[in-house]
Formats: sequence, C-alpha cells, structure tokens
Amino acid sequence: MHVLKLTQIGNSVGVILPKEALSRLKLAKGESVFLTETKEGYALTPYDPALEEEISAGRALMREYRDTFHQLAK
Repeated sequence: MHVLKLTQIGNSVGVILPKEALSRLKLAKGESVFLTETKEGYALTPYDPALEEEISAGRALMREYRDTFHQLAK
C-alpha cells in the first residue's frame, strides 16, 4: 500500500504516482488514466471502462452471427 499526498499542480490538485505503481499499471508520462467508482470505493485504471462495454457488445454480436462471419471469412 502506498500513501499518496495531494499536491498543488498549477491551479489544480494532483497526486504523484510512485515509479513502482506506474510500472505495474504500464503507464508513462502523458498517458491517460481513468478513475471509476466501484462498490469498494474508487479504482484507478489505464483501461477505458466505456471501451470495455463496446468490446463486450461487439463480442455478443459476433457470437450471435458466428455462422455468418464464418461464411464470410471463406
């Protein structure tokens, strides 16, 4: 567990993530992270939750039309 302090960054407030956390999240300077509310509190992730919903919808469509896609692939 890491204790992070809020720090003034220009007119905003932010947190500095330790190198270890950046490495485990596979993040580099300038990349985006997403803060989402969960049942347990908040989660910080490099993955866009909206994109996950779109991927799930696409997979469901592909399952539904599996035979059609298989025929088109020939």
